[in-house]
Amino acid sequence: MLLRRREAFGVSVDTAGTSSIVSFGWVAFGLLTRQFAVSFATGASGVVFAAIAVAALRYGRQWREFRITPLWCVVLALSGLLAGEKGLGVVLPISVLAANIPQLRVAYREQNLADLSLGTWVLSVTDGLVWGTYSLIRHDPAIMAYGLFQVMTSGSIVALKLAREARSGAR
Repeated sequence: MLLRRREAFGVSVDTAGTSSIVSFGWVAFGLLTRQFAVSFATGASGVVFAAIAVAALRYGRQWREFRITPLWCVVLALSGLLAGEKGLGVVLPISVLAANIPQLRVAYREQNLADLSLGTWVLSVTDGLVWGTYSLIRHDPAIMAYGLFQVMTSGSIVALKLAREARSGAR
């Protein structure tokens, strides 16, 4: 929707930026723990989230909306540098909250969510389910917590989007 309409109604640039930073943090975690599938998959999603952030800035969002992104970049860098895989293993699951809560806030406050892609957030719910399943196979509590938080927050965003669409369709 964002690229098609060339508008950014309901899109949190802070969520896109933070999600990109978090994805690249998972790349580091995957490399440190020799889980190369994690590195590959999250590296690809990091590039996609960065592109969404750039498009959102181009189509109406402002640089000043980045609140969590710079802070979380520092938090992840310090946890990785000071505590390696264990530090990242603690901080990365919490990162999905840092990434998705700004989008939850925007979706809750703004009435027009026309450019917020329902498909993207359904995919995020699926992402949480897939990584949650992977974590059960690999017995990785960090990825398990990530999957749980991803399903909860992305599911809430999907619910808000559907509620707004139902309300606007009833008018």
